[in-house]
Amino acid sequence: MKKKGIIISMCTIFGVFTSLGYPFFKLLVEGKKGYKSGGSKWISLKHPKINHPRNGYEQKYEDGKAWCMAQDMEDRYITSRDGLCLHAYYLRCQNAKRIVLLSHGYRGSGFGDFANTAKFLHENDCDLLFVDQRCCGKSEGKYITFGAKEQWDILDWTMMLAGEDNHSLPIYLYGESMGAAAILMASGHGLPGRVKGLICDCGFSSMKQQLRDIAKEWFHLHFIELLLMRVDLFCRVLAHFKMSDADTEDALAVNSLPVLFFHGSHDTFVNPKNSVRNFERCRAQKELVIIEGARHLCSAYVDEELYRKKLLEFFS
Repeated sequence: MKKKGIIISMCTIFGVFTSLGYPFFKLLVEGKKGYKSGGSKWISLKHPKINHPRNGYEQKYEDGKAWCMAQDMEDRYITSRDGLCLHAYYLRCQNAKRIVLLSHGYRGSGFGDFANTAKFLHENDCDLLFVDQRCCGKSEGKYITFGAKEQWDILDWTMMLAGEDNHSLPIYLYGESMGAAAILMASGHGLPGRVKGLICDCGFSSMKQQLRDIAKEWFHLHFIELLLMRVDLFCRVLAHFKMSDADTEDALAVNSLPVLFFHGSHDTFVNPKNSVRNFERCRAQKELVIIEGARHLCSAYVDEELYRKKLLEFFS
């Protein structure tokens, strides 16, 4: 009876210990179809609102998004390595010189995250592939994995593009926020030879570090390693990935493609030190552009001329 009581007590303690991580896991990792501003406690937090381009650049943001939605695009589909149906929109331009894969951020959309850049790219001879990340848009999925699985999705989209008869156009991978982290992670897996470069705007360096930063800067929590252990447990058991899978370090150690990094100096969603860390890890040709005064995803709005100049220089 004593032994049985000890086992029950240990199981109870373990259950309480792990359960404390479940709400955080559910909040961060569980995807929500039909996700809308105001319908989630997450999006009602101060930092996402402050950092969103609608804060200060609403008209330009909405105009760019409307332009995307008005274009005649082709639907593309692939099946992910874990069996999900993933969707993207393909926009052609006349006399294209390159293809740019657009990888949006956490709970975002291609039309929103690239609202101030897509038209410019299209007018400058770029075919565009707007990827719907898993759990977003028309893509299936239950869990957002902070790049752990999205990196393989990006690789498969890139393989699809490289396998098509599109005049052997060079391919560029362009990511925002989590989408930037995902393409950096994908660069460690042998991208097709037609991929000529990576453009990464305000990407984080790892899921674990991003959660540490959120805990510290948003909630003033400085010691959360036990909480991260609990979240990681649910990631492994329920979402079938490890937090350590969502990290740019190993990929950047072997990546040989040129990388153009952007980050806003006033980003409080993804700390600018993440792009500094990614820049330092990168062993390939690289450039880091810090846009003074820009918040998260706002660099292309704050200094539009410099931002676009750097993009065209990178292509050429």
